[in-house]
Amino acid sequence: MMSLPDLIADELAQPVDPRVTAAAAAVAAKHPGARAVIFYGSCLRTGEIDGQMLDFYLIVRDYREAYGKRWLAAANRLIPPNVFPFEADGVAAKYAVLSEADFTQLTGPEAGTVSVWARFAQPVRLVWAADEAARATTVAAVSHAVTTLLGMAPPSGTILDRWRRGFELTYSAELRAERGDRPGSIVDWDPERYARVGAAASPQPLFSEARWHKLRRAGKAMTLVRLAKASLTFAGGVDYLAWKINRHADAGIVVKPWQRRHPLLGALILLPRLLRKGAVR
Repeated sequence: MMSLPDLIADELAQPVDPRVTAAAAAVAAKHPGARAVIFYGSCLRTGEIDGQMLDFYLIVRDYREAYGKRWLAAANRLIPPNVFPFEADGVAAKYAVLSEADFTQLTGPEAGTVSVWARFAQPVRLVWAADEAARATTVAAVSHAVTTLLGMAPPSGTILDRWRRGFELTYSAELRAERGDRPGSIVDWDPERYARVGAAASPQPLFSEARWHKLRRAGKAMTLVRLAKASLTFAGGVDYLAWKINRHADAGIVVKPWQRRHPLLGALILLPRLLRKGAVR
């Protein structure tokens, strides 16, 4: 049986649409000290690019080096990640920025929120890397995310049961617009992958109801904080938020002109309505 790092290295290296790699290289070129660009999310699972918004994580050496503006570096350090839009040659994307140090820390169980390790426990692709050291850092962090999710899941049932329950718990620890069956559908998309990777992992048992209670409280609050911060960096953020919620929850949201002019206020007013309707949980 292959080791978990070897399985992850092979998975990260699988080819993707050339438009994705071109977009990733363009994103990396925007920030000095770029180390890696990782492709993840629904577009990776479905292979659909046209009319969609790709999801990237940009890993950088240091926030001060990556930005020309000190306040952006400070915001990224205090409340990681910063999120920015990108569009070129007909490809639209958003990318989140993390330092190598934060990438390593936030894929582990000591992280205060689940958002990073929950995403990197799923299949991802390394679509741009500065060098072999950057590849090795990415393999180690993604492997760590896998063992974190499985370790934080209840230690019962089959390995696929643990994956499903782990994703259910991570979804409950964020404000999410997806349907209630979404966590299970992630595993069902490629159960052989999850069985193979799960069999190679040796997670330390970490499940604790008290720990998950804290993660749920912190995660939902952090979602609001990150939304507020994104309104400063993400042009068209309210339109993206509405598009994503309509896509997953069929909420029928229509963004008004004043919400585009005042995206933070518009998002904060919109959120309670979505919670009441059950569009965001």
